[in-house]
Amino acid sequence: MIVRKPQLSLTQKLYLPEILRGLMITMRHFLRRKSVTYEYPEKAKPVPANFRGLHRLIQRPTGKERCVACELCLTACPANCISMVATDPNDPNVEKFPLRYEIDTLRCIYCGFCEEACPCDAIELTPHYEQASSRREDFVHAKSRLLENNQFVPEGERISRVKTNETYLRV
Repeated sequence: MIVRKPQLSLTQKLYLPEILRGLMITMRHFLRRKSVTYEYPEKAKPVPANFRGLHRLIQRPTGKERCVACELCLTACPANCISMVATDPNDPNVEKFPLRYEIDTLRCIYCGFCEEACPCDAIELTPHYEQASSRREDFVHAKSRLLENNQFVPEGERISRVKTNETYLRV
């Protein structure tokens, strides 16, 4: 079977109607004037309610972190970006707590598994997304920095709303 090439008319050979149709589409979008850009430093881009950004350690009403160094977040993390050194005080009235707690945010995939695995609701991913630096050390967040990240959360939400394990844990 032989396939023959269709013959083009003069207007089709000039591509003029197609060019005009493309320009009409461009003008229609131009005149619509819907802004899609954000004036970034002055006006932040809105993020969805379930956005997972910067990590923070949630504090108790006393100001101490809620983490009891159970290391479930380390186990659940698929990127192995969390490291922790737990300390067990000799006092039976004081619970175990993390002596060192670090998250390497360059390795983190922001999956939220650490947040889901924590039985004390001690770690949370905030909607804050602005992280920039030229040094790798600035992306390794230690316990003090994770506690400082509470500044990116509204005042009323800095202390955990969830009352899980409060009756079982000695505060």
